[in-house]
Amino acid sequence: MPPRLAGQLPSLFMSARDIIERVRSGSLDHEDALDILTGTASADVDAALRAVLSREFERLFSNGWQPVELYRAVARRGNPIQARAVADAAGDFLRGRSPVDDRWRTQADSLRTAGEGRKPDRIAVLDASLGLLAEMRLLPAIEVLIPPPGTPLKKVRHHSDDRILNRVRALLAKAEGTEFPAEAETYSAKAQELITRYRIEEITAPAVDVVPFARRIGVDHPYEGEKAGLLDAVAQANTCRTVWSQELGFSTVFGFDADIDAVELLYTSLLVQANRAMVRDEKNVRKPRLKAFRRSFLVSYGVRIGERLRQVVDQEMSGHGDLLPVLRSRETQVVKALDKAFPRTVRVRGSRVDSLEGWESGRAAADEAQLR
Repeated sequence: MPPRLAGQLPSLFMSARDIIERVRSGSLDHEDALDILTGTASADVDAALRAVLSREFERLFSNGWQPVELYRAVARRGNPIQARAVADAAGDFLRGRSPVDDRWRTQADSLRTAGEGRKPDRIAVLDASLGLLAEMRLLPAIEVLIPPPGTPLKKVRHHSDDRILNRVRALLAKAEGTEFPAEAETYSAKAQELITRYRIEEITAPAVDVVPFARRIGVDHPYEGEKAGLLDAVAQANTCRTVWSQELGFSTVFGFDADIDAVELLYTSLLVQANRAMVRDEKNVRKPRLKAFRRSFLVSYGVRIGERLRQVVDQEMSGHGDLLPVLRSRETQVVKALDKAFPRTVRVRGSRVDSLEGWESGRAAADEAQLR
């Protein structure tokens, strides 16, 4: 008898529920469990697996995980069956629960068509489900930013002006749509100008009850460290702060809601522009140097974009010296909110630059236009 099978003999006499619970607790490898469960009555296995998975999804959704966040954390591992399971679970979690925050519902609805396609065979589904269970048990509780279904809703006053955001979106869409890098950078600069002017209007308006918020923004691989650096550069220019959770696939952005809206729009657009410029410039790079080129490109791009955005902000803020105390106060509030949510954080070492060509190309891509 093979040693592996001999070691599993005690498990052969356990129920399907017990075996699956051992996978959930980490005391049994999911591949070993798969070997055992393929010889067990499918009805018993399927019912037990649904129950245990449902309980694990409930744990995560009740402890801060939003549908899109959990979907991203699972989908980045590359198994479409597991991603589909998360999408279905988000919809199932809504049933019979009230009240439901509109933001939570919108995320769950957005995943309904995710992963649709040919139905996989049962063994593939069983394998993927056991693997998903093993992965989810390692995910920690995170800060609740949107109340999960079935919990009291928080009264949140959103202070962003949709008219301003729509104008910013239109400028960034033009930046993403043009084939000319200089023109793209000009549109991006105009978007930052508009954002800064709106911030000036907001802080000079009659006092309202405005407090810092937090929002998690996905940071996908490859080169997630460099992308997190770009997000941080955009956030710093707009009086926000970020904390990158590398293993979980997101950064948490702290700031006032209008500023966070601007950061998310700018980051998403600049990442599109960076990828387009990088593809354009890497055509003559030798394959062994391609990874170093891309990493160095993104590091340089993020550094220079941060410089250029701050220049735009400083120019727009010139002549408004009377606002500096208010801006410092807002920044202090943002830092306090971050420290409260993440009392123990560490600064990560900046990404290593191994390609001078990539560094210069990335800086040029961020520097091709005059940011007015």
